[in-house]
Amino acid sequence: MHHFSYGPLTPTAAYLMSFVGSFLGLLCTSRARASTGRSRASWLSLAALAIGGTGIWVMHFIAMLGFSVSGMPIRYNVPITLLSCLTAIVVVAIGLFIIGFGGSGTGVIVTGGVVMGIGVVSMHYSGMAAMNMSGHIGYRPGLVVLSVVIALVAATAALWFCLRVRGLWATAGAALIMGVAVTGMHYTGMAAMRITMHPGMPAPSGATASDFLIPLIGGIAAVSITLLIIIAMAPSEDEIRADARFQERIAARRAEASEPGGASGPRSAGDPFDAR
Repeated sequence: MHHFSYGPLTPTAAYLMSFVGSFLGLLCTSRARASTGRSRASWLSLAALAIGGTGIWVMHFIAMLGFSVSGMPIRYNVPITLLSCLTAIVVVAIGLFIIGFGGSGTGVIVTGGVVMGIGVVSMHYSGMAAMNMSGHIGYRPGLVVLSVVIALVAATAALWFCLRVRGLWATAGAALIMGVAVTGMHYTGMAAMRITMHPGMPAPSGATASDFLIPLIGGIAAVSITLLIIIAMAPSEDEIRADARFQERIAARRAEASEPGGASGPRSAGDPFDAR
């Protein structure tokens, strides 16, 4: 087995995609922190698309482009491969919505991290199950357990970053750390894999890795550019908070003029997602 058939190209590109997805996702969660209701849900959904789709699944598949087995063609089951992508996005969304609407306590973060971590592991190993080859795939239990632990810790840390990290440089630093964790989990899981060749088996069916390449590049570009445009056009977290405080003062003035004490601002002072 060769995990780096193209040298440092695929691991570097995989890490870069993990960083980009994490960075865009953290920028979206920063807007979610300052929003409420449907607006918060929309920002969290975009964050799940960035982190789960680009930061995790695209990283996984780019890393798999560098995987090969000498003398053995590898094909991919398209429905299972796409299902693994959907799994990554959905479980990240669940984790983000848990902290987005459930609170910022340690128990909530750990719960969300466990859900997200299990989902990341499911995405990775379902993606591996999508591989078709003339052989049997097995795993070393010790490294599988280690990959699960890395995924759980990485997911919990990612949710903590989503709650706490502020500022462009701090967000970039957090994304760099998240990229290391996600790619580390992937290559640990890959190191656990063992293949027993069976030359008498028929040639595998399915798509080649290169069949996914052009759609993958187009999808990455479309998602990343769209998210960048949305983030650039939207107000920053500080601007959203300033506007919320302004609206609260207006509401308070109106309440004083009509019915003292009867008004409340658009944000509750006890919002659990507001980690100010």
